Amino acid sequence: MTKQVGLKEVGSLSEQILEQIERAVVGKRGALELVLLGLLADGHVLIEDYPGLAKTLIARSFAQVSSMSFARIQFTPDLMPSDVTGGSIYNQRDGMFKFQPGPAFTNLLLGDEINRAPPKTQAALLEAMQERQVTIDGETHRLEPPFLVLATQNPIEYEGTYPLPEAQLDRFLLRISVGYPEREDEAAVLERRGERKQEQITLDPVVDAATLLAMQRAIEEVHVSESIRLYIVDLVRATRDSSRAQVGASPRGSLALYTLSRARAALDGRDFVTPDDVKRIAVPALSHRLTLPPELWVQRVRPEEIIEEVLRTVPTPMPDEAGSPSS
Repeated sequence: MTKQVGLKEVGSLSEQILEQIERAVVGKRGALELVLLGLLADGHVLIEDYPGLAKTLIARSFAQVSSMSFARIQFTPDLMPSDVTGGSIYNQRDGMFKFQPGPAFTNLLLGDEINRAPPKTQAALLEAMQERQVTIDGETHRLEPPFLVLATQNPIEYEGTYPLPEAQLDRFLLRISVGYPEREDEAAVLERRGERKQEQITLDPVVDAATLLAMQRAIEEVHVSESIRLYIVDLVRATRDSSRAQVGASPRGSLALYTLSRARAALDGRDFVTPDDVKRIAVPALSHRLTLPPELWVQRVRPEEIIEEVLRTVPTPMPDEAGSPSS
């Protein structure tokens, strides 16, 4: 029997998940909420930031509190596609090849430094991300839901890397950064480390995989008015019309805004989307989908600045046009 979760439960369970993870990751509520939105929206998350900022800890923590199976792949230039997906191994006993699943056969997959893998390996992961399946020797193997990828990459080291192609970047529902902690938060990290007298921290499960899937289904009940839908379309189209963007966001960007804004509303305990929901997730949902001309890279213009400009210029729907179903 399929498990059912109401929208009110989504909000309360989400709060419990975040509170539990904040036992391990201090002072990063905004980043944690974005990762949770990605999980609720059944999408993959790219975390782009410097080393040592708890990216791996965040992935492990979400796996622990949601009772999901977890696997980590350290991407390197010599990593083969079969190191991700698995492959056929010859069994001498019966003289036949047997499929041996790779680390992709899990619920939550952490791809560490994903841009260090060669394009062929990235393509293997791309199929798993987009199709929720892998193909080995002409045979397709389904990945059991939930299947979610949290990938990391270092924004300052480019030697020995293979930049992710636009097609793969577009498969990530959102891209986030964690950032350095505040002084008080960093001091709290040291204090908690001293109190528990060990390096590792064990978090208590809040939900299981079946409950997470039910939470994802509940998001589908969040109402999106016509004015909000048109607002989402206008924002994405404005990135294409921007004189500073060589290539704007695709319709996949519109779908990302639509899905994430529903999850954002559910996180706040509402069954309808407001313009603020869209604005709060526009930058992480769209910035990685833009391609800038070379001259802007030289001037160190960031895609985030273009999204922020679009948010300032595209008219926001009036409150009475963008309310709940009953308004």
